[in-house]
Amino acid sequence: MAAFSFIDLFAGIGGFHRALASLGGKCVFASEIDKFCRIVYLENYDMEPAGDIRKIDASDIPDHDVLTAGVPCQPFSIAGVSKYNSLGYQHGFRNETKGTLFFEIARIIEARRPAAFILENVKHLVRHDRGNTFKVILRTLKEELGYHVYYRIIDAVHFVPQHRERIFIVGFREQVDFSWLPLPEQRKIRLKDILEKNVDPRYTLSDHLWNYLREYAQRHRQKGNGFGYGLVDPDDDDAVTRTLSARYYKDGSEILIYQGEGKNPRRLTPRECARLMGFPDTHVINVSDTQAYKQFGNAVVVPVARFVAEAVLRAMGIVKNANDSGTVESNDERRMEKQLSFVFDS
Repeated sequence: MAAFSFIDLFAGIGGFHRALASLGGKCVFASEIDKFCRIVYLENYDMEPAGDIRKIDASDIPDHDVLTAGVPCQPFSIAGVSKYNSLGYQHGFRNETKGTLFFEIARIIEARRPAAFILENVKHLVRHDRGNTFKVILRTLKEELGYHVYYRIIDAVHFVPQHRERIFIVGFREQVDFSWLPLPEQRKIRLKDILEKNVDPRYTLSDHLWNYLREYAQRHRQKGNGFGYGLVDPDDDDAVTRTLSARYYKDGSEILIYQGEGKNPRRLTPRECARLMGFPDTHVINVSDTQAYKQFGNAVVVPVARFVAEAVLRAMGIVKNANDSGTVESNDERRMEKQLSFVFDS
């Protein structure tokens, strides 16, 4: 019997699914609009996600303990709220977020009242739309829905050789003794550990593309800009890549693998992207390279999702065998709090 149940909204290829299942959870519902992601999800988890969440009635979603979702980053309009109040219309998140995808998360939380939720997005969510988006999200979760909310920016570099900063927002229906777990002191996986031994030559950049990327970078350096390719040497034990993005399929410029003097660099293979995102080799890639690159660029890093989920489940009394415990406040967190001060000064 599963230790807890969870749902996977905006599921992508199931990074949250894989992470929470590894902690003893059972996924009872998933939703993903992209048809290629649904193909991969079905193959890997023997479960086909529902489609557009906007067309799903909350009453059709099973009860669950934990809700997980990537928070779509869309601007919210708070103009006209006072007018709605004066006219006696619905207000709060139903007015402020209506028509956005975050509204879909909020309405499901309101209807199903899970014991906890875990939301993830790019770190720039806190400054999106001049801080208004994050302000509305927090107010919705705390004041409108009544959850106890915590958030933290985590760089995946603590788990995989990739700089990838994401904000995680967790919330609890009831007050719990929650604290973030300590981040690993030393990353166990090196870049060379994720690279394949024999790589098809088609992943090596053509002379034309390699010359274009170098010329492009040179032009921007002359202008004082930082745009350019990201070249990493696998023989460097401390090598860390830039953030893998959904546009990686275009030219692979953000992560290029050095192949020695006199040879053009190459892009990562889809399998290497999977490993860079913490997916095991048992993860089946049954779509084109283009779709695979998009999927991994949009995915959550599995060990980071597991790290956050473990902290949440410990607070809920479900997981009790973590290697470490305690509260950690990093310099990044303190800096983030300072940066976010403008959000709450209203």
